[in-house]
Amino acid sequence: MMLHELVRDSARRTPLAPAVVAPDATLTYGELDAGADRVARALAALGVRRGDRVALWLDKSARAVVAMQAVLRLGAAYVPVDPLSPAERAVHLVTDCAPRVVVTTGPRRRTLESAGVDVPCLTEDPRGEAADAADAAAGPGSGLDATPDDLAYILYTSGSTGVPKGVCLSHRNALAFVGWAAAELDATASDRFANHAPFHFDLSVLDLYVAFTAGASVHLIPQETAYAPRLLVDFLVGRRITVWYSVPSALILMARDGGLLDARPEDLRALLFAGEPYPVTHLRRLRDHLPGVRFLNLYGPTETNVCTFHEVVALDPGRVSPVPIGRACSGDRVWAVREDGSPAAPGEEGELVVDGPTVMLGYWGHPPQDGPYATGDRVVLQEDGEYVFLGRRDGQVKIRGHRVEIGEIEAVLQGHPAVSDAAVVVTGSGIDARLVAYLVPAGDRGPDLLEVKRHCAASLPRHMIVDAVRHVAALPRTPTGKVHRRLLVEA
Repeated sequence: MMLHELVRDSARRTPLAPAVVAPDATLTYGELDAGADRVARALAALGVRRGDRVALWLDKSARAVVAMQAVLRLGAAYVPVDPLSPAERAVHLVTDCAPRVVVTTGPRRRTLESAGVDVPCLTEDPRGEAADAADAAAGPGSGLDATPDDLAYILYTSGSTGVPKGVCLSHRNALAFVGWAAAELDATASDRFANHAPFHFDLSVLDLYVAFTAGASVHLIPQETAYAPRLLVDFLVGRRITVWYSVPSALILMARDGGLLDARPEDLRALLFAGEPYPVTHLRRLRDHLPGVRFLNLYGPTETNVCTFHEVVALDPGRVSPVPIGRACSGDRVWAVREDGSPAAPGEEGELVVDGPTVMLGYWGHPPQDGPYATGDRVVLQEDGEYVFLGRRDGQVKIRGHRVEIGEIEAVLQGHPAVSDAAVVVTGSGIDARLVAYLVPAGDRGPDLLEVKRHCAASLPRHMIVDAVRHVAALPRTPTGKVHRRLLVEA
């Protein structure tokens, strides 16, 4: 089985059933299937073949979903580029993945051209005579020799070296999780999935492909309303969503500022969350408000997609710590390893390690992943067999569900001409998390917050732009020379 076969199978069964409901178009399964074939022929005419990459620099839209399916049908892999990222970052990602073609818009094509990126671009959906010409040039069956272990897509995440890293995932990697999720949710053709996450964020994999597995519809939430709480609640209720999946911070906003705790989403039957710990006080209120809804806490870095889960059935009134990340799923095996490399026993802290079908192929441009994947997350195994998340081992943090490497932000800050050294810390948690930059000025005056934001905005996505700036004479260091972040916060 391949990812693109999910749509084709549903199109054969129920071609008139709604597949994608988006701001730009509503597509039935028959229309999605035909559109994917049409775009695949155009891409093949531009030279796309099995094993190639195709960058998708598009807004969240039905067109983007069609393009994903088209790429996969050729045995190629798609690379979603954040449409809200700075042009410099988008150009870097496109250059890094060395795509055969970029599917984008006219203005973004001109941005690539002005940056010296010489890659063919498909800027319009092929139709009519153009589609016939592409069909004749391409011929059928461009991706028939593809296998489940072929690369399906690359998702770029924040990198500790100061540049994003491309996580390579195969059809088999994705389908191991998608198949598990479809069975766990008992997904059917009558379901209506909300798609809150952008396509370059791995949460979107469930929204799209579990819906396609069941022949259900997926409803794309416009990017500009992704954190507009009232509009999100209206979307949930008005679209009669049955399965919702997002980061906890979005749900907290919906409950706190969007009226979710007063609304009655009668059709909602499953609420899933991942990406960051859900503060238990907020979770308890929503859990109590929606007693007939299943609550699932999903866990897993992009490198493994979802590898553990915990169902929140009830919450003890005295509980103050986040709920567990649970036990293994998706056919994976997980365990904790102590500092000395030995397995951690129940009650002992260790780093979570994952092995199984969801573990990535590797990072783009780097050697393939060899064996189990060490997540860098500290956990402890409870006596009931479920894992509890304790925190990270490195400088990686989560800001509203997005994985952020502090080192990437610091590398950008250190590139400012008025900064000689920089360190970033996170204050607060959950929806109140803030990135604070501590800067050592290169001269008499350091840059103010507005200057720093402008500098960051040229290279970093919005969720990585600092919220506050503090100027210091020097950064405190540990005996080993590392920045002593706790002393920075306490100063």
